[in-house]
Amino acid sequence: MVPPTQKALIVTEVGKPLTLTTDWPVPQPGAKQVQIRVMVAGPNPHDQKARDTGLFIAENLPAVPGNDVVGQIVQVGSDVTGFSVGEKVFGQAGLLPDYTQNGFQEYAVLDTDFIAKVPDGFTVDDVASLPTNLLATVIAFFSPSFFGLPAPWTSTAAVAAPEGDTILVLGGGSNCGKFGIQLAVLAGFGRIVVVGGDETELKSYGATHVIDRHRTPSETVSRIREIVGDDLLYAYDTVNPPATQVVGINALSSTRKGKIARLLPIGPIDESQVEKKSAGYEVWHILSAPHLHAELCKSFWEHVPRLLREGQIKPAAYKRVDGWDAEEVNEILDAYRDGKKITKTHFHIWNGEEF
Repeated sequence: MVPPTQKALIVTEVGKPLTLTTDWPVPQPGAKQVQIRVMVAGPNPHDQKARDTGLFIAENLPAVPGNDVVGQIVQVGSDVTGFSVGEKVFGQAGLLPDYTQNGFQEYAVLDTDFIAKVPDGFTVDDVASLPTNLLATVIAFFSPSFFGLPAPWTSTAAVAAPEGDTILVLGGGSNCGKFGIQLAVLAGFGRIVVVGGDETELKSYGATHVIDRHRTPSETVSRIREIVGDDLLYAYDTVNPPATQVVGINALSSTRKGKIARLLPIGPIDESQVEKKSAGYEVWHILSAPHLHAELCKSFWEHVPRLLREGQIKPAAYKRVDGWDAEEVNEILDAYRDGKKITKTHFHIWNGEEF
């Protein structure tokens, strides 16, 4: 029987560590929602920014973090089809002020438009590595608001190469960068140029060229230009702050309007460092928020199990932690804050057995 209150890790004050509460209300499923017993919660860098700077949460404290969520359905709301009690599902919490969907609580609710069943042959940790990082890339590539590429999973026809046939991915060592390569393959790009990351690994995902990130910005641009000439129309920057986002911009075509999607829109770009672009260029700020791109994300979630089974999407590396001690979760967020290289960490809230 589901209790009325539960344990949860919460931010009570911006800039302070997460703390454990034992009387957080258990959310009830509404229309087209399921209530799950949370099995895995996966923090991401934006959870650190939420804790330390108030990103997304400052006006609605206390707040529960964790947007990558896996759990077992214990109750279904009205108008739910295709999902049943007992099934394991994974999804992405919405950026909602009541935090009913976030992972660091014993029970949560998820919208059925933005979840999928854990497919046979995959673990709860495999699928927990996907939601936020993968959906950020889906939104960047396929939302009409950004690159606007045709979503390849909506048609069985051969995918035509996008205009220019080339994409640049900056931050190949990041999970978003690795998913960027895989989605670039699905989108039909013939030339996928990546800066940073392990060359063997990234080429196994479909990268055609991998450039060492340990170069000056001007050297990196020159190397990219040696490969792409003046044909680059798409760049996806997963890691750089504004000071070095000029690498992607300067690599774009000088005579045709290019687009760059960035995941760190934390300040303006120094236009004095941008090389002349006679046709101009567009900069897009990407937020992994499924509710803002509902039609696209709903379509993608419907196809994720198939894409996993077919090997077109490969889970990211992860580290499993049994339990969800507040100190251990804070240590992971501290590592993000301090710029340390860490493997995506999954905290097991519940192992599938009754307490």
